Amino acid sequence: MDEKRIPILVGSGQITQREQDPLVALSPMDLTASAGFEAADDTHIGKSILKKLDTIVVIRSFSDTSWRFKCPFGKYSNPPLSLSKRLGAENVNRLIYTYPGGNMPQWCVNRMFEMVTLGVLEIGMIAGGESLATQKRAERAGISLDWNEDPGGKYEGWGVEKRGWSEIEDKHHMAGAIFAYPMIENSIRGKKGRTIKDHSLEMGKLFSSFASVATNNLLADRRQGFTPEQIANVNPNNPYIGFPYTKLMNSNAFIDQSAAIILTSVAKAKELGIPKNKWVYLHGCADAYDHWYLSERVNYYSSPAMRIVARETFEMAGCTISDIDALDLYSCFPSAVQIACDEMGISLDDPRGLTITGGLPYFGGPGNNYVTHSIAEMMNKVRAQPGIKGLVTANGNYITKQSAGIYSTEPLQKLFSPKDPSAYQVEINSQKGPVFSEYVEGNAIIETYTIMYDREGPSFGIIFGRLNNGNRFIANLPEDKSVMNEMVSKDYLGKSGKVKNLKGINIFIPN
Repeated sequence: MDEKRIPILVGSGQITQREQDPLVALSPMDLTASAGFEAADDTHIGKSILKKLDTIVVIRSFSDTSWRFKCPFGKYSNPPLSLSKRLGAENVNRLIYTYPGGNMPQWCVNRMFEMVTLGVLEIGMIAGGESLATQKRAERAGISLDWNEDPGGKYEGWGVEKRGWSEIEDKHHMAGAIFAYPMIENSIRGKKGRTIKDHSLEMGKLFSSFASVATNNLLADRRQGFTPEQIANVNPNNPYIGFPYTKLMNSNAFIDQSAAIILTSVAKAKELGIPKNKWVYLHGCADAYDHWYLSERVNYYSSPAMRIVARETFEMAGCTISDIDALDLYSCFPSAVQIACDEMGISLDDPRGLTITGGLPYFGGPGNNYVTHSIAEMMNKVRAQPGIKGLVTANGNYITKQSAGIYSTEPLQKLFSPKDPSAYQVEINSQKGPVFSEYVEGNAIIETYTIMYDREGPSFGIIFGRLNNGNRFIANLPEDKSVMNEMVSKDYLGKSGKVKNLKGINIFIPN
């Protein structure tokens, strides 16, 4: 094979900032640049590689993604250009800023490796960072920060711009991960036939194993470790966020973390003097997405996209799950891990472990950029044990956008050539969910639900339900705290009732 067409990862850097003073702490872009310098040092040739970068991809910040994390201190108008200036990367000719999605770091690796094989990219960097802990600390202290920057210029957008929820879902307050994933989780509980208490403890057991990995990771935000009971039990320090998830079951977004990875070709690495013990190959990869809106899904306890991405990734790599030595499964919430394991045939107590970082609730969940960390950590893992294989999975939106990669120091035996995702996306698209009705009246049952909490207790409820004719709908619950309290202590899956429409909002009243 032409070594100019063999892509490899050659550098990785990760930063976790713990500075308590917002006036001293690094801004999101300065933090991202710090990871970029770390990645350059990791190549063994240092900062000289930064001047040779031709492509910089910045993973979209949470402040540019979600209304929940909007920054009051300004905006970077051209993030990849701001990063390139900090790095002294004056020869960059391709600036990219992604659209949202936790799948995007792996998606970008897949695309950029293809660009190397096509000869249109020589040396690239993927980087991202969040300073939401500093942002929150400054807001609470009444401190004003200047994170506004407009260097001019233009950039490309990669990924899918479309938001993850529909207009009708938005009207019923189903507008974000903390609302969607609890509904997915309750559906999983129903499928497994567990009581609320038993399922909560099972989630605690699952995530306790993630927390134990974080105790040994110096970059992890929560390193104290948690027992299954500490994760599962509801108390003032671990309240429900969205039933059935306690605080310790949610991705921990309010952290300051950044990560960067550098890629090039074998030929370029040799030319630059990057030693072989730094080279990491991508043996298999794939990308797909499930039906975009939750309203359209076949069910809420499976992911055809995740199953097919795994199938295609292993096929490309010429191996099976039993050949994998290290795993980092995307872990924003327990449901993401459970579905990934179900679709790939992995036991929840697999002796290999399901994370190498500690996962998003304990290592940290730096927005769309977490998987840059997991890829960087997997690079460390496979370098330390040459020849082993490591699997990274990535998930965007609400078990929607799926991406995966298998990494190893073992050289490729054939040209890096992933299948065109459209070849298998059609298989997913053909699996239709039930007919969705926007505004409904009549008898119905609950398909799945969540109760959202604020500091005062239960705040509102969201359900997906089915009418007698099988059609699906979304609705809210009446503003009755006694009903909501009962729905977190008693199983309401399959509960019958009536749905009515009030001024464009469906309200479900349980019998």
